[in-house]
Amino acid sequence: MPQFKQFPLPDTAEGLTEAEILTWHVKPGDTVTVNQIIVEIETAKAAVELPCPWAGVVTELLAEPGQTVEVGVPIITIDTDPGGSAAPAPAAAAPAAAAPEANGASSGKIGEEMPGGRIATLVGYGPKSGAAKRRARKDAPAAAKVTAPAAPAAPVAPPAPVVAAPVAPPAPAAAPGGYVPLAKPPVRKLAKDLGVDLRALTGSGPDGVITREDVESAVAAPAPAVQSTVDNGSRERRVPIKGVRKATAQAMVDSAFTAPHVTEFLTVDVTPMMELRARLKNAPEFRGVKLTPLAFCAKAVILAARRTPDVNATWDAAANEIVYKDYVHLGIAAATPRGLVVPKVRDADRMSLKELAVALDELATVAREGKTSPADMMNGTITITNVGVFGVDTGTPILNPGESAILALGAIRDMPWVVDGEIKIRKICQLALSFDHRVVDGQQGSQFLADVGALLAEPGIAMTY
Repeated sequence: MPQFKQFPLPDTAEGLTEAEILTWHVKPGDTVTVNQIIVEIETAKAAVELPCPWAGVVTELLAEPGQTVEVGVPIITIDTDPGGSAAPAPAAAAPAAAAPEANGASSGKIGEEMPGGRIATLVGYGPKSGAAKRRARKDAPAAAKVTAPAAPAAPVAPPAPVVAAPVAPPAPAAAPGGYVPLAKPPVRKLAKDLGVDLRALTGSGPDGVITREDVESAVAAPAPAVQSTVDNGSRERRVPIKGVRKATAQAMVDSAFTAPHVTEFLTVDVTPMMELRARLKNAPEFRGVKLTPLAFCAKAVILAARRTPDVNATWDAAANEIVYKDYVHLGIAAATPRGLVVPKVRDADRMSLKELAVALDELATVAREGKTSPADMMNGTITITNVGVFGVDTGTPILNPGESAILALGAIRDMPWVVDGEIKIRKICQLALSFDHRVVDGQQGSQFLADVGALLAEPGIAMTY
């Protein structure tokens, strides 16, 4: 017989609570294999492709593109035994199904409760209630208790109400946040196109399924008078706060109001660094390498952190400790179409200038494509934000949560500068360092910033570190 399984949205990163469905790579009727990519989702950290855990045939997609789904809520139904034998006649099949029900087990039939409290279904029939999808019942299903005969008898068909009269689902408005409205994909698409919230409707179809007529009726119904007062036409647009934007906002608020920020500034003549860059770009070993000022800044930050390890430490409030790290996982703030992300260059302190340049280029490419994995954005130790690429001179960057320092690299400009008592045109750059004053004292922060500036102003100083 067919075996229907529902795949719940997994937690692809520690602490993930929800994700948005971006693109389905399968549709109902498609045959899928184990580990085949079936959907792309956007979490609070990145876009992630999810593989299929089973082989079989897709029977329904339980979430539409653009829909935000909580972790643990089913998003797809798959028949894992599409070539199974045909179902036996009801009179013969009923006795076999009665025994496991009496023991609180599940036969996996359509309409019955599956392990974990899910309901085996075909199309659009998700969990019957919030409680059912959260946990399995400890005793036998209520329907089995009511309809089971008092004593064993000759094999007969079970009472019709068990299948023919299922309990209607609760009104969507009363369901928890993970409730999936009972509606087929075409109806969900129609509701999305018309701006109708399916959770606000009560379905008129079998088992409370929302129909096309229900959606069209909701559109035809007159809107309350209060709604007409907030219609601003095309002069405003509203975008839901979700995904990367939601996570970034929460992280910045938590950081700004947890760690006491201090920001210091330094203007640097980086002409020697730019001259060295020009020479290295022509060197055979750097041929084909995208050698940017950011690579030099990254190397300077790593070297300077050796002399001031406090900037590479973490304040652990729970343990009442400062954690000093003998490695550098360098974060690079990157602007992407989905918002700000901070991927890491792992063990950057072990890399040469060339290796850093290659790693930074690869990191930027992956970030722009929205393919940075959640793991690549966790556990950083110190961050650089390159505001100079936008033509900005400086700023007051907010610490990445869990870190104690972040350096802003400003634009490099031709400006007048005093050299040996004479005004000359030089390559000038501004640096801004924000640090957690619980971990880094003013003297330590100032020393670190001065060291970074000195390494950019005269790269040969690196020989003394």
